[in-house]
Amino acid sequence: FSVLALGDTNYSAFCEFGKKCDERFEQLGAKRVHPRIDCDVDYDEPAKAWTDGVFAALAAEGLTQRREDAKTESEAEVSELCDSASLRDTYSRKNPFPARLLTNRLLNAEGSGKEVRHYEISLEGSGLSYEAGDSLGVLPSNCPALVGDLLAALGCDGEEAVKTPDGAETPLRLALLQHYDIVKPSPDLLRAAADRSASEELKSLLDPARKDDLKKFLWGREIIDVVAGLAQPFRADEFIALLKKLQSRLYSISSSPKAHPGEVHLTIGAVRYESHGRARKGVASTFLADRAGDTTPVPVFVQVSHGFRLPESGDVPVIMCGPGTGIAPFRAFLEEREAVGARGRNWLLFGDQKQASDFLYQEQLEAWLASGHLARLDLAFSRDQPEKIYVQNRMLENAAELWAWLQDGAHFYVCGDASRMAKDVDAALHTIAETAGGLSTEAAAGYVAMLKSEKRYQRDVY
Repeated sequence: FSVLALGDTNYSAFCEFGKKCDERFEQLGAKRVHPRIDCDVDYDEPAKAWTDGVFAALAAEGLTQRREDAKTESEAEVSELCDSASLRDTYSRKNPFPARLLTNRLLNAEGSGKEVRHYEISLEGSGLSYEAGDSLGVLPSNCPALVGDLLAALGCDGEEAVKTPDGAETPLRLALLQHYDIVKPSPDLLRAAADRSASEELKSLLDPARKDDLKKFLWGREIIDVVAGLAQPFRADEFIALLKKLQSRLYSISSSPKAHPGEVHLTIGAVRYESHGRARKGVASTFLADRAGDTTPVPVFVQVSHGFRLPESGDVPVIMCGPGTGIAPFRAFLEEREAVGARGRNWLLFGDQKQASDFLYQEQLEAWLASGHLARLDLAFSRDQPEKIYVQNRMLENAAELWAWLQDGAHFYVCGDASRMAKDVDAALHTIAETAGGLSTEAAAGYVAMLKSEKRYQRDVY
């Protein structure tokens, strides 16, 4: 065995799962043929080194009787991991396509507390293709105003020569705009700032025993808050060395290529809030909302999803649970099923805050309901009545029918918030198996596990 561990050094438990697997395999008597490699978010080179090392070790052990065939197949799998785009596409995560933004439309009505936008992006000339259920990678650029604030805090004019993550030389301003994450402070930056700070607070918070206190301190704070006011500002090259590479963001695609040839649609909530006296912005969501347009392309690539797909047969019923922007892949699913003439019943559970202002894609969904393409549309708007009502409440209210759909072979899908919604929906599914299905707690857990193993219960959560 050999383990390639994926992680992010911004988190204290860096590559923890991979490390534990590596240790446990050894404890159980397995033979390690190649050392574990721990990868940060920029993992292409170490992943390739691990792949090469593993196959060389297997060859030395005589474990690759059909080495070339095995290598071709396995390397394709690893390559797909290391390069988010399909191998058939010229443009990829490392070489995104500069796409043209066609439409940027606000979906919320007046009175909403949210800013959810519908984007239509042209893929013409890219050679990129996708299927319903895939995601689109977007490589944003940073906010120019935030870059300006950072330059002021550093006492720099932005023309200082620095290195990009790939080793090329570029002016500091451009490096901060296009190449580095200038929002989330890395552990290395925090330690370096603590050494230069006149305050003892940050130094104290870096004690491993106070990791929970550090997490609370950092909530709502960004790199600008850490470097502003340092007694000894960082030089340009010192500062760049403490930053991480700017990463792409993945968004669930909200269109079917059969319904919109040459285009891809996204449904994204713009992140904006205030904390510690500063206005904060989501990097990619406000890049799309505020700066992408006719003169500013959107660098994109396709992330293939193997675990979030419609059933092969169009006759199979589907139940889709997608509150808020979690509706995105289900709009794609419904467009796809309509385009191919699928006869299976479709049930959508959608929810948000207020029906009057947050009913995303209302006209399209109601038209599908009227035509019968949607057999059921159950809505849960949490703030339209004194008690909060969520999609999981609608599931429980319709437990008998949902159970009947599952008994008819329905596939169950969930998309959206992983921290609360997806857990609550999963708990509701177990409860339905017990109440409507008459199963014991253990049998209900086994039933849900069976749905997962048969790929009838699929989740796209984040």
